[in-house]
Amino acid sequence: MFANSMGAQSYNARTNRRNDMRIKQPEAFFTLTIALLLCTGAARAEIAASAEETNPLTAGSEAPAFTARNADGSDFVFDPSSLDRPAMLIFYRGGWCPYCNSHLAELRHVVPELEERGMDVYFLSADSPANLSSALKGEAEGLDYTLLSDARLGAAEAFGLAFRMSDDYYQRAKDYGLDLEEASGETHHALPVPAVYVIDADGVIRFAHSEPDYTQRLGNDELRAAVDGLLEGGSGAGDA
Repeated sequence: MFANSMGAQSYNARTNRRNDMRIKQPEAFFTLTIALLLCTGAARAEIAASAEETNPLTAGSEAPAFTARNADGSDFVFDPSSLDRPAMLIFYRGGWCPYCNSHLAELRHVVPELEERGMDVYFLSADSPANLSSALKGEAEGLDYTLLSDARLGAAEAFGLAFRMSDDYYQRAKDYGLDLEEASGETHHALPVPAVYVIDADGVIRFAHSEPDYTQRLGNDELRAAVDGLLEGGSGAGDA
């Protein structure tokens, strides 16, 4: 009788342990999955220590959603899951950057063509909405694209483009009369690497170009070639 009782207790104990394991394994898997997702998100959202250390998204990746701001300060939500047509995102440092201004002047010649061919074009600046609004006052009429403030770097971080300015760079800019905190309205001392992304209507990145050297920019001919395949029903041109 005692042996039978002990055997039953042993059997029940083993059964309970197995049941506990069945319960705990999904819990452990769920916990691990959440941890991995959080780690992945943190890695993507981290601001790099320099432009050369950024980790930009590449062609074939799903474009991330982000919130930027219009010149009037209202939120602009970019949702790649609900695009009506392909989109182009052009990241630049700000209206204080002569290389950015020169590039934007060149792009004015190609943007209307891309719009007519069925593409929405968005320019994302590290300037604050107030500074963006000031820059638009003299050129709002006939503007063929949407100019957005990404001063908080939500979009730049999501695309892996954000990097921290060195203290020396920030101070040298200030010595030249450029207050980058005033320009952005933020104290993060960070900028985006200049970049161009072409995203199809399904929210997939079809072309990606980024350049840590801010003096080097994508030319209009290269830009046309990058989007020709996508606009004509192809898959785009990949990374450049």
